[in-house]
Amino acid sequence: MSETVDTSPKRARPQFKNIGFGQIISSYKLPWSGKVSILHRVSGALLFLTLPFILYLFDKSISSEISFITFSEVVGHPLVKLLCLGLIWAFLHHFCAGIRFLMLDLHRGIEKNQIQKSAITVLAVSLSLTVILAAKFFHLF
Repeated sequence: MSETVDTSPKRARPQFKNIGFGQIISSYKLPWSGKVSILHRVSGALLFLTLPFILYLFDKSISSEISFITFSEVVGHPLVKLLCLGLIWAFLHHFCAGIRFLMLDLHRGIEKNQIQKSAITVLAVSLSLTVILAAKFFHLF
């Protein structure tokens, strides 16, 4: 009786990780493209949920001269300015990431290194435009 010897290289078997919510952050490293994807969803949800507030501000800004004064007082409050700044970031990030995802859908830049570069570019562009608009919004120039 002849015995066969297994000469194939041994592969490490997959490991089951029983992780809780706190361990997800520490045990897995999310790539930049994953972070941009999550932020794209968060910014879209933020824009959708604050749509009544945005429409209220728009209505107050164009209805009449008295309502415009009310609009100016509401927007002049520091907390409302921070909320508007968050909405500005959400719009800019959602817009830039949406263009990135459209390019990926057209099979442009689908190599691994190009995907990571485009994700970092989306973050850099959206944050830099937010800083520029924040400086204008808070009358720094």
